[in-house]
Amino acid sequence: MTPLEWLFATLVVAVGSAVQGSVGFGLGVVGAPILILIDPRLVPAPILLDALLLTLLVTVREWKHVRIADLSWSVPGRVLGTGLAVVVLKVLPESRLQFTMGLLMLLAVALTLVGPRVRVGRGSLFGAGALAGVMGTITSIGGPPMALLYQHEEGGRLRGTLAAFFSLGVLLSLIGLYVVGRFGWADVRLAALLLPGVLLGFALSAWTAARLDKRQTRAVVLTTSAAAGVMVVLEGLL
Repeated sequence: MTPLEWLFATLVVAVGSAVQGSVGFGLGVVGAPILILIDPRLVPAPILLDALLLTLLVTVREWKHVRIADLSWSVPGRVLGTGLAVVVLKVLPESRLQFTMGLLMLLAVALTLVGPRVRVGRGSLFGAGALAGVMGTITSIGGPPMALLYQHEEGGRLRGTLAAFFSLGVLLSLIGLYVVGRFGWADVRLAALLLPGVLLGFALSAWTAARLDKRQTRAVVLTTSAAAGVMVVLEGLL
């Protein structure tokens, strides 16, 4: 990357980190589609590695809001989803999968707007966790399934529980990418270049998160999830 490309990529990561620190997800949604245009090497492993640091920081900040009981069902789902993604990546090209993942994301947003409210329970947590594992490993955007499930919850629970879930989930996705030969030391070096953006965005999110009420948080979740769906569909088409 040139110095100008690095500066732009760092700013993109800062914005994505601020969004994720405020509503529980967003770095992959904001960052992945733009970073892949700046330098395709930045997606998926480097941005996932940066997301791991961000989620750990948010987990520590929001620890009192983390629901351990929720994680006991969503994390096994994530394990299953990551395993499925690894198998699928060995069989089918990534470009063919992204279009399908994007359509599923848009369908989930539409059902959320017009359908009945899905209760946060064992089955829904396991299912959302599995879908997040598949999408996060294949596209680096795994936040929407879990965020949509938690959209009616209080902001602290949304941010804290999702951060803890993604800390474990992103680690699993990185392991999965390593297994299929898509994660190595070159990705670690690229992720390190974007660390200033992660730290800046996390610092900003402490201010923005405190100013979002429950209704505003849900609106941001729905808007960001829809944007993620559109971006993933376009990437699949292109």
